Amino acid sequence: MFHQSTVTPLSRRTFIKAAAASALPAWFIESLPARAEERTDSPNERPKVALIGCGGMGTFDAKLAQKFGDVIAVCDVDKDRLEKATQHFKGAKPFSDFREVCDLPELDIVINGTPDHWHTLVNLRAVKSGKDVYSEKPLTLTIDEGKRLVEAVKSSGRILQTGSQQRSDKTFRLACELVRNGRLGKVERVRTWLPTGLHEGPFKTAPVPKELNWDMWQGQTQTTDYVPERCHRTFRYWWDYSGGTMTDWGAHHNDIALWGLGKDRSGPVSIEGEIVVQPIPGGYTAASQYRVKYVYDDGVEHFCHNTTANGWAGGVTGKPGPGEKYHGIQFEGPKGWIYVSRGDKLEASDSSLLETPLPSDAIKLYASDNHMANFFESVKSRKPPICDVEIGHRSASLCHLGVLSLRLGRKLTWDPGMETFPGDAEAAGMLSREMRKPYSYESL
Repeated sequence: MFHQSTVTPLSRRTFIKAAAASALPAWFIESLPARAEERTDSPNERPKVALIGCGGMGTFDAKLAQKFGDVIAVCDVDKDRLEKATQHFKGAKPFSDFREVCDLPELDIVINGTPDHWHTLVNLRAVKSGKDVYSEKPLTLTIDEGKRLVEAVKSSGRILQTGSQQRSDKTFRLACELVRNGRLGKVERVRTWLPTGLHEGPFKTAPVPKELNWDMWQGQTQTTDYVPERCHRTFRYWWDYSGGTMTDWGAHHNDIALWGLGKDRSGPVSIEGEIVVQPIPGGYTAASQYRVKYVYDDGVEHFCHNTTANGWAGGVTGKPGPGEKYHGIQFEGPKGWIYVSRGDKLEASDSSLLETPLPSDAIKLYASDNHMANFFESVKSRKPPICDVEIGHRSASLCHLGVLSLRLGRKLTWDPGMETFPGDAEAAGMLSREMRKPYSYESL
């Protein structure tokens, strides 16, 4: 067992000086508590952690987790990545089958850094085995997977944190608090700009690398010849394994849109998408340029599109023209707009929207300034983390709904309470996908 870690607070003066360098308003900086450096003094009090999926993001997450726990196991179907992970995490035992890892009796926590199409099966096995989970986003490959995972986590009593780390960024939290407290009046619309995806191909098949278990990497998806561009870093640009930037960056920015609207346990009532540039035959299958319009039950309109589709020809590597934005989120109402993105980018149509302090009785949102630390705190306290399983599921669902509308090429009506498409059998049939055996729920 392990206990609450000790903390060493930074001086108030040091903290304020560092925070003041950002674009945040002075009144908000003054309201922030002094940050603390977390450390665990006794090795016996540190939880035991396993990394499943040893790519760049998984390794990054596990390194962050090392501040709070000990990585005792690493798992991957690529022997080269597995070997590199054993070098990063000295003493960690290597595995090629995630089920063996999840069943380790001494293990407390699983860090899930697998590709999107493996998230759900790994997460389900982990909670079934009594482990708490930090899972990369988007949380699922399909909406049906999310419903199953929410039920499994709740019935098991385990903690699951979705890796939507913008929730633990004070700039995004402030933007959402301002919106939730009526700073713009009643919100009329929200816009999310996402990076433009890859538009390449056709690609050639190649021999499967000797270090890669290609069959297991494909998992639940239908088997296909090996194409290097399908695997590892560019997997997300294939419909088989992900949904392009809509599910990749959308799981970040659309998550913040839902948070600011107070709809992060709900969803839209209609979705209408348009593919702006069709994929190249034989190339990446997820749309690279698109527009999606969501409407919520209170009439709020949500426009989600990649940067190029918004008229910015340079994509995320160029410079925006007048009135255009880098990828981020903009809330709009009768009193103006507030825009937020990474790098402490917080802008408004009128500076007073940001500079006027919120009243003492204002709505306060869940505050976290370190996503991994928040997860470990939840593991110890058994209180929900800032991006729990249902929030992660709903944010992923919003992105999946957009992708389904793009693929069907028509407007969809959605019931966010029942999580279904009323009277639309074609769309309802896309809430799940056929899972290739033995990589299905039965294998767990």
